[in-house]
Amino acid sequence: MTPMIGMSLAAARRHLAREFHRLRLDSPELDSRLLVGHALGLDHAALAAQSQRLLTREESAAVAALAARRIAREPVARILGGKEFWSLWFKVNDETLLPRPESELVVEAALGAIADERRNSAHLRIADLGTGSGALLMALLSELPNAFGIGTDINPTTLECARDNASALGMSGRSAFVICDYATALEGPLDLLVANPPYVACGDIARLDPEVRAFDPRRALDGGMDGLDGYRAIAADAPRLLAGEGTLVVELGRGQFERVSAIFAGTGLAPATVRHDLSGIARALVLRRP
Repeated sequence: MTPMIGMSLAAARRHLAREFHRLRLDSPELDSRLLVGHALGLDHAALAAQSQRLLTREESAAVAALAARRIAREPVARILGGKEFWSLWFKVNDETLLPRPESELVVEAALGAIADERRNSAHLRIADLGTGSGALLMALLSELPNAFGIGTDINPTTLECARDNASALGMSGRSAFVICDYATALEGPLDLLVANPPYVACGDIARLDPEVRAFDPRRALDGGMDGLDGYRAIAADAPRLLAGEGTLVVELGRGQFERVSAIFAGTGLAPATVRHDLSGIARALVLRRP
């Protein structure tokens, strides 16, 4: 990459954007702005105000170091150390899956499944199975001001990240975190269960984009031979945990609606609604007792 010493901030951003575009990286202009701002400790407004200021040698080196990581296909969110989800900021670590926009459909579906008169109930209990960064759980708690939420994960490093996010968002008092495999250590009754289990068949992981296969933890991707192991594990515990009118919402991978529905049919839970993403993929499945 051409050295950026003596370039203005605006010129450095354009230079990075051109390089990212040449390499066919997604959102080159946005990535360049975020990386330059992160390297220099400047927000969007400060970048604009200082757009004609020239980079120092040290600043040029800092920008180049972050750019090299992006060129190696490391996601910008991992370089920044966090990502926005549901208009909330979540820090991530090497053991957590990056929150993804399509997972907001799980939040939307879960909120839609809760009757209006129950939204302010202090008795509403929810759980996020395999919580990762805590994104689903914190998003729901932000919309349900009196609810209490439990996040589970088998990895203590992941749970520590979720706890930190709960604290940063002021939700520590309304949440708890339990080390276990999905719901094995939980007791009911719970009003709402949500989960985004690993749903990639292990043989398909090598075909994922480099940003995913090389940087997301394999444990958060690998759903077993057919991609459905996580759903089977959840199905084993969901019926005993859900209150009589309780709801389970799970995220789905491409083409999994019928097979996941069949897994839960054997537990007495049936599809109530399904939400599709912008590509038309059935993405959030709502299940209840008939």
